[in-house]
Amino acid sequence: MKAAVIYNKGEMPKYAEFADPIAQNESEIVISVKAVAITNLDRGIVSGAHYSAGNDSLSGTVIGSDCVGVLENGQRVYARGINGTIAEKAIVDKQRMVLLPEDINDAVAAALPNAVAGSAMALQFRAGMQPGETVLINGATGFTGQMAIQIAKHYGAKRIIVTGRNEKTLKSLLTLGADEIISLKQDDQSIVDQLKAIQQETPIDIILDYLWGHSAELIFSFLKGKGNFTHKVRYVSIGAMAGDSIQLSAAILRSVDLQLSGSGLGSWNREQVKLLFSEILPEMFLLAAQQKLKVNIETIPLVHIETMWNKELPDGKRVVVII
Repeated sequence: MKAAVIYNKGEMPKYAEFADPIAQNESEIVISVKAVAITNLDRGIVSGAHYSAGNDSLSGTVIGSDCVGVLENGQRVYARGINGTIAEKAIVDKQRMVLLPEDINDAVAAALPNAVAGSAMALQFRAGMQPGETVLINGATGFTGQMAIQIAKHYGAKRIIVTGRNEKTLKSLLTLGADEIISLKQDDQSIVDQLKAIQQETPIDIILDYLWGHSAELIFSFLKGKGNFTHKVRYVSIGAMAGDSIQLSAAILRSVDLQLSGSGLGSWNREQVKLLFSEILPEMFLLAAQQKLKVNIETIPLVHIETMWNKELPDGKRVVVII
């Protein structure tokens, strides 16, 4: 079969011939793959930069962690892979499959799950979001940030504030449900002043952070209290596109009612992951099928995997490989 294969960790994947996968036990099944999204998670695993990558060699390994495909009985499903998924065939976990609604496009369905896990799981299980709350999304111009806006709106957010550096894309987020935008191209004091003004008008309940780095330091600095009662903020770190480390003053933690947590692989319990597959993903697939979610993608054929693997697309688009 044709597949995207890594021969040395850190190198670009190659379009190559690879042996067909064979299921090893009753919990596994072989699927004919139709579409696979290229996510930052997959790029991080291939490069070894993501914390879940481990130290194992990827030599002669098919890449990709999930897919949309067709079972032998003709059913279209989204599934998590047991082996690599950017290939004509893949082994998937029978317990981590979701039947797809008829009206959803393969590429759209493939693009959604990683972004849903990167937003809905944080909102529901790490932040415990309730309808009527105000949400700040730090780094909303990327694909997952764009989905987070729409999902927060769907979950009943009263007000959504977004940050980002791409000012053109930032303005477009207003059409997705954002209420106010903050350009991270401003000087630090202007960013902090804008955040403080928002906090005084509509206290922020939840912060989803896809950037970390210096922008996170600015957010924590505006949250710092002065010894009075403070509004509780649930801060959830999801990504680190702007840097993996920050300086965080202990005085900030002591001076504000702050819940600081992360959302990602390893932070969710078994029951929460079950709900992702049994309730959250099916709901989001249905919303997309009903055109109630805008999914910003660009499709490529498998043969172009080498040239498109690390290509940055405009407007936060997600690349989906069509097989």
